Amino acid sequence: MTESYGWVPEGVDITVPDAARVYDYALGGVHNFAVDREFWHRAEKMFPDAGLVARANRAFLGRAVRWLAGRGVCQFLDIGSGIPTLGNVHEVAQDADPAARVMYVDIDPIAVQQSRSLLAGNPYARVVEGDLRKPDGILYHPEVLDLFDFSEPVAVLTVAVLHFVPDEADPAGLLRRLGEPLVSGSYLVVSHAGLAETPEGREAQERARKLYERTPTPVVIRSREQVAALIPDAFELVEPGITGASDWHADPDEADDPPQPTALVAVARKRDAGA
Repeated sequence: MTESYGWVPEGVDITVPDAARVYDYALGGVHNFAVDREFWHRAEKMFPDAGLVARANRAFLGRAVRWLAGRGVCQFLDIGSGIPTLGNVHEVAQDADPAARVMYVDIDPIAVQQSRSLLAGNPYARVVEGDLRKPDGILYHPEVLDLFDFSEPVAVLTVAVLHFVPDEADPAGLLRRLGEPLVSGSYLVVSHAGLAETPEGREAQERARKLYERTPTPVVIRSREQVAALIPDAFELVEPGITGASDWHADPDEADDPPQPTALVAVARKRDAGA
């Protein structure tokens, strides 16, 4: 039976799986379609750790936001945010500081529309449609400029999105451009699909990667060194540097799943002027 939804924006093809909706389903969300669920189940068969990696990424995001909020950061620009699900950025940030401001950005109009519905009534959390590959369109979007004070630190979150950016789109250059207008003491948060540590794991990753080639968002799996090269020179990594998602400031309460070294993560701070 074909699903039909009156709230789907005109022109959106829901017969093709979308990364934001697939990720939403992987995390237990409900804002997805049959095509997204079927795609995820195929991906899990090819890469059995896929669900563990998705959860590790999400848990890392929550820990990173709490860590940043604990250092006084109260502005969060979440690029490639997908559909806000349980433990989303504004909930975590505003739990620490009710006045924390969060701007979600996603390229998928369905994710944007669903996010607007979920954020209704929250004056400090908004969403805009934007493309990571067009950073100026994000940084200078009227709603972003209205919500944020760029004379104060901003945390730019790029969680589980950079592996959808091919080398020819210059992901390092995109991060550098996003960081240029930020003041010292701002942060960049990154998570990225990294190479598996065993031949069997890499073979499974390759099968999953080939599956994603059939979607509008093919996956690029990068090594630890390649992920490190994405961090702009103006930023310095905070401890523990580039590591597996489950190892970054690990929380004993999140120890149910085994470590996921294939989800590489990092948090970097913009250097002080003249440093």
